[in-house]
Amino acid sequence: MAGLEIVRIPVLSDNYVWLVHDPVSAETMVVDPAVAEPVLAEAEARGWKIGAIWNTHWHPDHTGGNAAIKAATGAQVIAPAAEAARIPTADRLVRESEEVRLGAHAAIVMEVPAHTAGHIAYHFAGDSVAFVGDTLFAMGCGRLFEGTAEQMFSNMQRLAALPDDTMVYCAHEYTQSNGRYALVAEPDNDAIRARMADVDAARLAGVATVPTTIGQERATNPFMRAQTSEILAERRAAKDAFRG
Repeated sequence: MAGLEIVRIPVLSDNYVWLVHDPVSAETMVVDPAVAEPVLAEAEARGWKIGAIWNTHWHPDHTGGNAAIKAATGAQVIAPAAEAARIPTADRLVRESEEVRLGAHAAIVMEVPAHTAGHIAYHFAGDSVAFVGDTLFAMGCGRLFEGTAEQMFSNMQRLAALPDDTMVYCAHEYTQSNGRYALVAEPDNDAIRARMADVDAARLAGVATVPTTIGQERATNPFMRAQTSEILAERRAAKDAFRG
């Protein structure tokens, strides 16, 4: 089976929208479109027709393009059932362990609440790909806007259990600021120091630092590496106040 083609579309100040295409079925979907125009333009330039929108959570910088893309393409909007009231464009509501498909490629829905109460991720086990929205970032995790440190700790443990080679597609370019805090949280972690040298060089050159991998995060992410929910809570509060 041919692999998924995944295109990064940078929008707003630091968002990434992911355009995902199955070359066998010619089906295309978009993950968390903050806005519509760049996404429609990229799909048109590639000759791809968007048939679905997959949302991870309700925040406007993840759903703001839903209506316009849906109007332009007739795409079906797939969204977390727990956030149905906040995603009025949704056509299909999905829950834990449900399957969502792009051609022959199957993704399983993972409920990962904390950043928002109904946040989900989509895991393509057969493709070693996960779209995680604002739950897991490169060397970071989402703020606890609607949930608890205990929930986020559970999310981190669950995602850490995925194979190390799983490609993680998050929704923001936060790696450099996350890494600066990671160096403070784990000053003796040589893997973080080495990774930050690469990240700083990439950002200086204007190069994106995501996707990441589960293996990289297990080695360098202070939130995934937190041994208890209490430690994660302390680190999340410290990162919220961090100005390094």
